[in-house]
Amino acid sequence: MRPIFALLLAATAMPALAAPPTIHGYGSLAISAQGDRVATVDSTGPAAKPMITIRSVRGGKVLRSFDPCRGACALSGLTFAPDGTLAWLARDRSAGTVTLAVDDAGKPRTVATIKGIAQTPRFAPDGKRIALLVTIGAAKEAGAAQAGVRQIGEIGEKSDEQRLAVFDLAGAPVAADAVKPVSPADRYIYEYDWTPDGAGFVVTSAPGNGDNNWWVATLDAVDATTGAVRTIAKPTTQLNFPRVSPDGKTVAYIGGLMSDFGSVGGDVWTVPFAGGTPQNITPRAHLTVTSLVWTDRVIRGTALRGDQAGLFTASSGQGDGFGWSRPASLSAGDAKAAWSTNGLTVATVAQDFTHAPAIFAGPVAAPVQITHDNDAVPATMTARSISWKNEGFTAQGWLLAPLGADPAKKAPMITIVHGGPSAANTPGFGGGYGDLLSAGYYVFLPNPRGSYGQGEAFTAANKRDFGGGDLRDILTGIDAVEKVAPVDDARLGLTGGSYGGFMAMWANTQTNRFKAIVAGAGLSNWVSYYGTNGIDQWMLPFFGKTLYQDRKAYEDVSAVNFIGRAKTPTFIYVGERDIEVPPTQSIEYWHGLKDQGVPTSLVIYPEEGHGIRAPANAADVRKRSLAWFDRYLKAGQ
Repeated sequence: MRPIFALLLAATAMPALAAPPTIHGYGSLAISAQGDRVATVDSTGPAAKPMITIRSVRGGKVLRSFDPCRGACALSGLTFAPDGTLAWLARDRSAGTVTLAVDDAGKPRTVATIKGIAQTPRFAPDGKRIALLVTIGAAKEAGAAQAGVRQIGEIGEKSDEQRLAVFDLAGAPVAADAVKPVSPADRYIYEYDWTPDGAGFVVTSAPGNGDNNWWVATLDAVDATTGAVRTIAKPTTQLNFPRVSPDGKTVAYIGGLMSDFGSVGGDVWTVPFAGGTPQNITPRAHLTVTSLVWTDRVIRGTALRGDQAGLFTASSGQGDGFGWSRPASLSAGDAKAAWSTNGLTVATVAQDFTHAPAIFAGPVAAPVQITHDNDAVPATMTARSISWKNEGFTAQGWLLAPLGADPAKKAPMITIVHGGPSAANTPGFGGGYGDLLSAGYYVFLPNPRGSYGQGEAFTAANKRDFGGGDLRDILTGIDAVEKVAPVDDARLGLTGGSYGGFMAMWANTQTNRFKAIVAGAGLSNWVSYYGTNGIDQWMLPFFGKTLYQDRKAYEDVSAVNFIGRAKTPTFIYVGERDIEVPPTQSIEYWHGLKDQGVPTSLVIYPEEGHGIRAPANAADVRKRSLAWFDRYLKAGQ
């Protein structure tokens, strides 16, 4: 399930509780092969036209800024060719098309038009062709977190197909009706990398429904001419970021226990391109690798270790390979850092709770800040990292406090559980917690067992233990917070979305410590959920068996089976067309609370998926959530 609350903040389901101040954004960052330039999609607020901006890595001087579609499209997918040519994607939602274009002597030139959606353009090693993931005639946005198609007619018989297409840059523009994907139909391609000889690709793929089958995806080779598919390996873990060595003999990827495509974390694995058994080359690392590239002869990437996000080198031979880092979130294009071909220069966008985004670039040992557009944007909170021990594990989280909070005055606190469960609460400027902080609440963002940042054993520690050790870690974390901050234990609130929504529902049946709860897109009954959701494959790595093979394991962690213990007032919300966690889960829980006489409210938002995205609906969730907490945590003050 998507890491919802923390990731609508950095990517997923519970919306931000307050709009952040207008800041300068740097999206889709890419670096040239030579490492001398970076390109980003720059924005200065939701109403501003996005611009493609090219900067010098040395000092950040703006070399060029342009709008290739005059504000009438969304820009993404920036990527450089070996010779420095820049390509991008321009999406026209009203027309239902995506244009793949390149910068031709300072003027945009269309390479192809796709009727549907497209992502991840990549130049061939010789720079003469460019590949693209295309979903022609897409019925929905890519990804299970997006609003699903309506379940009418004969269901399960037709799914969107994301396929690889290859375009010759020397040819005439390819019209939408002439786009011919090279990879076969009925095989969903999630990620890919060119082989060094340009003859094909290494991909992660699965037949059938792309939303559901990522958890059983295989590592495959695809011929760039014929589209023939050959299986390289069938890993026992989930996998992301397939990358081919410069000599074409080896494939590296991130493998681990991951609850969602896109929420990446694990160890580095390698396998011969010819096929074989994958080998974990970082088996004892006390960190989580979050993105991967293969530069020159070195595997590089990013990793999360405790409260630090940083650069990672798998072949360093020293320590765990963790390098330059900071207590921040990193982002760049389809990864978290972009590297020059020789691996010596890196660029990333860094931000934390009190510092707005800035581009850092330069030598891998010590990239420096090269943009300063947001230097004057004021912080809206204070933040500190909190670490604690529980049952042999070390956990970490973030404590946010209102600016100017009186250290002598007790205050209420809201604990926010991230989704996943394989994910982590990581810093983001403002974080989306403005309403809560402005209202005088402290905010606690724990990373209990099951989270990223402490190594793969920590992430896997909640297998067949949902709501067990992770809930005990969270409660122990609250104890740790209360030792260092003036938090009133009698006025604690709890919220979260997706897996965090499950934890909110579940905690209500396990403890009376919280006095108000908000549950977004939560799971209340794992038995009924298994049979009605659109991504049932995700549960198998965690439960070990299907519902029909081990029903009791699913019953034992279903909040509805313990609803008689629930006492805490709970506001519940969910999207009408959520296929990750269907709204029936919220209805079932709401019905149980109503029967028990527990104060509750349920709102189902029309047309929404696994995440409340429409501005009016998101504002309504913020308003209702704050009012709910105020009602039960501030009454009688």
